[in-house]
Amino acid sequence: MLSQLPVSVILLYSIAAAALLIYLPFLLVAYARVRIGYEALATPRAMFDKLPPYAQRATWAHQNSLEAFMLFATAALMAYVTGVNYTTATVAAIAFVVARLLYSIFYILNIPLLRSLMFAIASLSSATLIISSIIQAQS
Repeated sequence: MLSQLPVSVILLYSIAAAALLIYLPFLLVAYARVRIGYEALATPRAMFDKLPPYAQRATWAHQNSLEAFMLFATAALMAYVTGVNYTTATVAAIAFVVARLLYSIFYILNIPLLRSLMFAIASLSSATLIISSIIQAQS
């Protein structure tokens, strides 16, 4: 099915999926916050130290996802605007979304090597989109 969609549509879907993935780790944080108790909700920053380790890592995964999303959204929009129609752009967009999903999972599960690998794949995906955009713009 994905192979039948134009690259431009895949780029837009991948931006939407990446935006949703920002909040996936935060669901665990919300769960942990509720388990701590509602009185702690008045001071959410102070609550961080009371969170279990998995929820602390989920917080960091959430924050990192925000940072990675800014670069990816810019790269995907660059590819969209310049009309990139390369298969590599499709692969890069999908790879980013999958890598960021796995990044959050590996971060929460505390598997640093795989987390770092997913970070590298996602970063390479964003770089690929930026380079593809520059090549397309020069054509």
